[in-house]
Amino acid sequence: MPAFLKGVRVLDLTNVLAGPFCCHQLAHLGADVIKIEVPGSGDLARQLGADAELNARHMGVSFLAQNPGKRSLTVNLKSEAGKAVFLKLVASAEVVVENFRPGVMDRLGVGYKVLKEARPGLVYCAISGFGQDGPARDLPAYDQIIQGLSGVMSITGDAETAPYRVGYPIADTIGGMTAAFAIAAALARPDKTEATFLDVSMLEATLATMGWAVSNYLVAGKAPAPLGNENVTASPSGTFATAKGLLNIAANKQEQFEAVCRVLGRPALAADPRFSERQGRLDNRAALKAELEEALAAKSALQWEAELNAAGVPAGRVLTVPEALANPQLRDRGMIGDFKDVPGVGRDLRLLRTGFKVDGRTPRVTAPPPRLGQDTECLLRELGYSAREISRLAEEKAI
Repeated sequence: MPAFLKGVRVLDLTNVLAGPFCCHQLAHLGADVIKIEVPGSGDLARQLGADAELNARHMGVSFLAQNPGKRSLTVNLKSEAGKAVFLKLVASAEVVVENFRPGVMDRLGVGYKVLKEARPGLVYCAISGFGQDGPARDLPAYDQIIQGLSGVMSITGDAETAPYRVGYPIADTIGGMTAAFAIAAALARPDKTEATFLDVSMLEATLATMGWAVSNYLVAGKAPAPLGNENVTASPSGTFATAKGLLNIAANKQEQFEAVCRVLGRPALAADPRFSERQGRLDNRAALKAELEEALAAKSALQWEAELNAAGVPAGRVLTVPEALANPQLRDRGMIGDFKDVPGVGRDLRLLRTGFKVDGRTPRVTAPPPRLGQDTECLLRELGYSAREISRLAEEKAI
């Protein structure tokens, strides 16, 4: 696998999801990601997840999901000796990523101004809920807070259920992906002698992905409304009941709608004045859905999926997460990585990789998620510390 970021050292001071997900992407592209953690407790995600036993071991599922391929070093940044260790590590790195509230790193004495002196050309990425300035900069922010403030919740669900939270931490994930993209771009800049400060706001990053939902309001003055499983731009485009299971159909073009009518054995619908044109189908969405679901009741979602796709109509069943993972399209493309008998976990692990391939190959890491501080001594030796110096740092609780 081409390691595009081979030779790039990333210091990951982040916790829980947005920052760890960002550095997870960089690790899969070959970066040497060193996770800097608080001695004794580490990343809060080590205690989060559906397996209580792993949480107790500080190897929670939430941590495992975002941290394969990284090395863990514990440093007490509130200790002068710990700060000295960190600054020495910064001098060897190209990137620092943190997701503390604005100002925390400065109060610790290891903010951007200090670090860029230790490492000229440093790429410093600060991920926060609201960004480094503005009236909300100091407020705490978790994924659900951002989902609410961004407007995402207001358009999720339908008229009866909205506002509704998206079923996974979408704002955290988008924030992390945005940060990884910004870091990769900064690493490719022509002049690498000057340090770069990247200010990633989860709120703004989430809004940036909302596309037409925001632009319909900015450009056309039309505020978006929750439509449940219906597509605002086309009909029939949404989720439909069948004899067995739910089916998503996206007949966004005229020829696709006509194909739906043929496949379902209802060709007359294509000539019905209520449905014959695009706007008419939008205006009469409910009536059209009722007609289609009456026909769809003859077969299962699996059967209709095959027939509609064969006719050039995008269609797919609504699957559970286990069903999606068992789908050959995912199962056979290398999306899931396997780690055998992982230390600290005591069993094999299957974890997600990235969502792309390079020249037909899937980016991957070879090392499983690290135990808390497992690489501290090794990394300090790499930095030139002697065994005696390492012992003294441990006695001083600097590491």
